[in-house]
Amino acid sequence: MAFLYKADPARGAQWAKLFAQKAPDLPFHVWPEVGDPAAIRYLAAWQPPDDPTRTFPNLEVVFSVGAGIDQFDLSRVPAHVPVVRMIEPGIVEGMVEYVTQAVLTIHRNLFDYALQQQQQVWRELPPGPAGQRRIGVLGLGVLGTAVLERLRLFGFACAGWSRSPREIEGVDCHAGEGALDAFLARTDILICLLPLTPATRGLLDARLFAKLPRGASLIQTGRGPHLNQPDLLAALESGQLGNAILDVTDPEPLPAGHPLWTHPRVRITPHIASSTRPDTAVDVVLDNLRRHREGLPMLGLVDRTRGY
Repeated sequence: MAFLYKADPARGAQWAKLFAQKAPDLPFHVWPEVGDPAAIRYLAAWQPPDDPTRTFPNLEVVFSVGAGIDQFDLSRVPAHVPVVRMIEPGIVEGMVEYVTQAVLTIHRNLFDYALQQQQQVWRELPPGPAGQRRIGVLGLGVLGTAVLERLRLFGFACAGWSRSPREIEGVDCHAGEGALDAFLARTDILICLLPLTPATRGLLDARLFAKLPRGASLIQTGRGPHLNQPDLLAALESGQLGNAILDVTDPEPLPAGHPLWTHPRVRITPHIASSTRPDTAVDVVLDNLRRHREGLPMLGLVDRTRGY
């Protein structure tokens, strides 16, 4: 019985050290060194091999090293092998930090002050109270819920939308396609934390932007293909959107010369909003291995019918 890590080798070395400390009886390998393929029971990967059970015939669980699994081809992982996405405190804390600073950047008019700095002028722009700024989060999973719980502490008027009903203290929760328009109409700063599925690909487009209040802003920390980039540029040029903060694009990075690079109302970061932290990730994986051995449900188990 052995564990295989197939992702960034530098992080793999950190995982190996932590496994040696916390699970010394479980042999640990970092791809491409796999030891005896028949001994591999557990695989943690950013992208699994094309046919993992042919390579590792006794594979029992596949873990994603990231919060999403859209980079997986689930059709290549047999249905009897559970796929588990990463839900660990480091990812959550990083996302909460990033989205909080993004919201405050927009709320405190820092885009406008950056333009004033370039023009060497000074004009005060009162931001108004947080309670008058309406925040809306698309996606009420672990990340979306944590983000809203933090933003609520600033006094923002917080709402969220998900496909199935949710309840979050102090948050106006909307659910289902029929509730999307009303959610968008009351949202001044829209935050996308949706998983990437066929239903959400291209969701952030001209039709959706038109349903937001004029001058609303976008914070995109989901996946690049959620966003129709030409529609975003058109919405910014028309004033329908005021600002956009993008941590993800399609492709990553954008091609040289792409207009989003230099747009004065766009800030781009290189997919760094949050990342898996080896120390906390290994603890979560080891706990899930215990759950698996004891026949308990694993945290982050992917529902293949939903794609997340």
